[in-house]
Amino acid sequence: MKNKVLVIGSGGREHALAWRLSLSSTVEKVFVAPGNPGTASEENVENVAVAANDYPALTRFCQEAGIDLVVVGPEQPLCDGLVDLMKQARINCFGPSAKAAKLEASKVYSKMFLEKYAIPTAAYANFTEIEPALIYLSKQKYPLVIKADGLAAGKGVVIAANEELAISTVNDMLAGNAFGEAGHRIVIEEFLEGEEASFIVIADGENFVPMATSQDHKARDNGDKGPNTGGMGAYTPAPCVTKEIYEKIIELIIKPTLKGMRAESCPFVGFLYAGIMIDKFGNPKVLEFNVRFGDPETQPIMMRLQSNLDELCLAAIRGQLNGQKISWDTRTALGVVLVESGYPNAYKTGNKITGLDVPSVFTNTKIFHAGTAMKDNKIVTNGGRVLCVCAMSNSLKKAQNLAYKRVEEVSWESQYYRTDIGFKGLI
Repeated sequence: MKNKVLVIGSGGREHALAWRLSLSSTVEKVFVAPGNPGTASEENVENVAVAANDYPALTRFCQEAGIDLVVVGPEQPLCDGLVDLMKQARINCFGPSAKAAKLEASKVYSKMFLEKYAIPTAAYANFTEIEPALIYLSKQKYPLVIKADGLAAGKGVVIAANEELAISTVNDMLAGNAFGEAGHRIVIEEFLEGEEASFIVIADGENFVPMATSQDHKARDNGDKGPNTGGMGAYTPAPCVTKEIYEKIIELIIKPTLKGMRAESCPFVGFLYAGIMIDKFGNPKVLEFNVRFGDPETQPIMMRLQSNLDELCLAAIRGQLNGQKISWDTRTALGVVLVESGYPNAYKTGNKITGLDVPSVFTNTKIFHAGTAMKDNKIVTNGGRVLCVCAMSNSLKKAQNLAYKRVEEVSWESQYYRTDIGFKGLI
């Protein structure tokens, strides 16, 4: 019996997960709720007109369609407890419980957890009132990092180069409501220097299988300058994660985190994503946890994955990951995110995208849709991050060159993208 799979979400991450699942030898069909024009165009993938936050309707669909596995893409349904709801309905839903999802839902909880279980991270303090925060700022070295406590779609982080910017950020978050509910409590932490990498594992509460390492580019502009975004591009593997550093991350971060979550009575099942900073001495520290796959890291990682993702997810749900193997294409994959000009601030939508329906001359490339929609039978922009153009080749430089050649085949009126994705791995 092959599996029927439902992927929840509508972004680039979900397109990549659905595409990879559709290629699995043990999958009969993939549904995506609500999906996007990219998922709609994939063979053996069908969009379902159910919103990612309509939990009763999602549960009903799973029961009526005989879904064997649900893979949740975005963080909000996980933090809202969708996995718990599905479990009650006896549906295999891959992801953490609401309690375990607090690792991402609350930056304060996450920092306190790291401190409690002696997992390396930046020094920090948290505040709900402006006055104590400003007193704290007056005694700090700069730059430092200020984070909104709750979910802010990857944007609730400000690196303050000086006290003036730090003060205005604290005021914006705590008084100005810049991030709504997410910013009612803030974390102020030391700025860590080094190389940033993403380390993602599939966990079953006790055992885990590491995914391929990756690096993403959060800043909007070339040279990692400009405002923070949800991610402007990514590549895998991450050259800065040497064999020695890889082992350190597993022993100092992944194993203690899973052990700590069990001790907190909320064993972690799902994709555990650790954003890691590696200092000049090769010591890793946790920058943040996500409780789902990263975006845009998912897109190039799925290009390289060769194992059946559905089987790994089901093994994790059943607590049977021990001894499971995962195989990867040895080549490098790189993805460039194309955005609407103005992102992450105000931007237009509804611009017609050209070049998507023309067969590419470049093999080993793939375009994943994120913020797109169909209008008058044409694909138009419908979000800040619109597409992720991926390529795979024998080296990072070749993958980079190939991705940018593919980028040139696609365009719209107010398109913007970085031209240096992967530069950190090429220095």
